[in-house]
Amino acid sequence: MTTIVVVDNGGQFTHLEGRALDDIGVETDIVENSTPPDEIDADGIVLSGGPEIDERGRSGEYLDRDVPVLGICLGMQIIADEYGGAVGAGEYGGYADVTVDIDDVTDPLVGSLAPETRVWASHADQVTALPDGFDRTATSDVCGIEAMSDAERDLYGVQWHPEVAHTERGEELFANFRAICESEE
Repeated sequence: MTTIVVVDNGGQFTHLEGRALDDIGVETDIVENSTPPDEIDADGIVLSGGPEIDERGRSGEYLDRDVPVLGICLGMQIIADEYGGAVGAGEYGGYADVTVDIDDVTDPLVGSLAPETRVWASHADQVTALPDGFDRTATSDVCGIEAMSDAERDLYGVQWHPEVAHTERGEELFANFRAICESEE
């Protein structure tokens, strides 16, 4: 069975990420972001959302585990920051229902959601410049970079929360991530 570890960055929905993965038949464990990277044995890693990028713990170290990584909200911002992108305050803070336009229909994470999908997202902080090697895979009227990927390194990020009921097709996004993880086995 595919195993995906969720790294808890203090987000209020972290337990829902684990539940969503359980619901699609993935063995899941939630670990604190202080867990030593060599203690994580998984086919994939989800970096959860959270309140502060300064509270990322060891999240940056998990990017070197040679398994696919999905960053959700703060998790995506951590990936961007670790690889030289930029993170800044969004124009629209707080949670809102947002229509996201999919830019890349071939992207293994978000491509199947094209041409657009409705999501629940916070834009208090957001990725403002892509790191080298990453492509923007989704955008919205609220945020220029709603999703990004570096398929060569199996690093993916979404600004929105696929684990909450307000997001359409969130289960599909998690299933796509599971497929990415299984293709690397």
